[in-house]
This record gives sequence, structure tokens and C-alpha cells, in this order.
Amino acid sequence: MLKKKKWVKLSLLSLLAVILLAGCSSGKDADKGKEDGSKGKDTDVLTQVKEKDEIVFGVKNDTRLFGLKNPSTGEVEGFDIDIAKALAAEILGDENKVKFKEVTSKTRMALLNNGDIDAIVATMTITEDRKKEVDFTDVYFDAGQSLLVKKGSDVKGIDSLKGKKVLAVKGSTSSINIREKAPEAQVLEFENYSEAFAALKSGQGDALTTDDSILYGMADEDPSYELVGGTFTEEPYGIAVKKGNEDFVAELNKALKTLKDSGKYEEIHDKWIKH
Repeated sequence: MLKKKKWVKLSLLSLLAVILLAGCSSGKDADKGKEDGSKGKDTDVLTQVKEKDEIVFGVKNDTRLFGLKNPSTGEVEGFDIDIAKALAAEILGDENKVKFKEVTSKTRMALLNNGDIDAIVATMTITEDRKKEVDFTDVYFDAGQSLLVKKGSDVKGIDSLKGKKVLAVKGSTSSINIREKAPEAQVLEFENYSEAFAALKSGQGDALTTDDSILYGMADEDPSYELVGGTFTEEPYGIAVKKGNEDFVAELNKALKTLKDSGKYEEIHDKWIKH
């Protein structure tokens, strides 16, 4: 009788151990599956793009020639916008399969990494620091930093900024570069290019600095302003995607190459960039 009770007790303990191990194992598998699933969801943007049949591009709304909202139509227009549409046509077969979300130099990477947008096409310079946070395509536009001033200004270039107030945009490479290139200048930062240009026109600064491609748009808007001193940096623009999306980068690079080989890229470039 004692042996039988002992045997039953051992059997129950063995059964309990099996149940506990199975529970732990299934819990780990569930956690692993959850991790794998969420990881896939977080990183495989190309699959998401093809499933929803739409690409959400982060673009600027205040940058003449590249991305500027037309007040009469409410549509964003510019070089970056047309490039984005052409990329969508190559990847999804229709240039209208795009959605545009406004970004600024300050907000664009956060919106990308939060999943609010699929890619950034917004005059974004490829830098080593940014490569640590996002992945970039090949260069799609070459620019260089310069200075915009009122015609007749005594600012003639980077060497004449001592004691001057220079306006820049928060989160831009231009803001960093001007502090390095002209350490004796006072730098005032604004949220976007519209605010910075308005500040320049109201006399809050002596010069505005950013990429020459963007400054040309401002000079085009108001011919009483001009670029001076040439360029003093190289600013290669790339399309940014969330880190770890090599397939999406490859797809975008393939589409960019097709645009250049077909002459479509040159057509878009000549439409907007006339300098």
C-alpha cells in the first residue's frame, strides 16, 4: 500500500514537471514569436508598402523648388515631389500611389523611425552620423551650402561673417556647418525655411545659410536677394528609410537608376532646377 502511494506521488510529481516545462516552453515560443513578428513588422517596410499598395513619403512643404505647398491648390509641388511620384510609378506601377506627410529638418527622422512615414525625400544630406540612425539610398541630388543676403550687403562670403547674425534651420547640417566654418558669427535658428527667410527679410539677421539649391528657390521668390561666396560644403541628398530595410533601399536604388537611364530624372531636374 505504501509502495503504491509512493508510486502515485512520484507519478503526479512527474506529470506536474512535464506540465510546467511545457508551459515555460510554450511561453518562450510565444514570446519569441511575438518578438520575431514585431521585428518583422518594424523592419520590413517594403512588404508593408506592397501590401497597402502605397508609399508614404515625408516631404517638406516650405522649400521652393523642392517641396512647397501651393496655396491655391493645397498640393505640394517641387523636385522632391516629382521624384517621389516617379519612384512610386516604378515600384508600384502608378505615380498616384503616394501619400505625402509634411516633415521638417527637425522632425523627419523621428517620424520615420516611429513608422509615420515609409521614406524621407526632403533635401536630406547623407552624413556619417545620420547613417547610424537611418539607411540611405544612392545620392539623388548634389548640393552645397551657401549664403543668401540682401543685394548690396557687405557679406560677400564665409570669410565676412565675423560679428554677423546668420540664420539657419533647426536640425539641419547647415546649422552645424556654419558654426564650424564661421565660429565668430552668431547663429539664430528657426523651425523651418519660411520662418528663416521671413526673419532675414525683416532684418533679424545678415545672412541665411542652407543648401544652394534651397537658397536659389528663395532668390527666385524675391529677386532682391542673392547668393554670395559660392559653396563651402558638399551636400549629397539621399532618400532615407528606417534602419535595417536593405530590400527597400535596393528597390529605391533600382527605381532611381531606371529614372536616370530613361531620361525621366533629367526631365524632372530641368523642370525645377534652372540654375
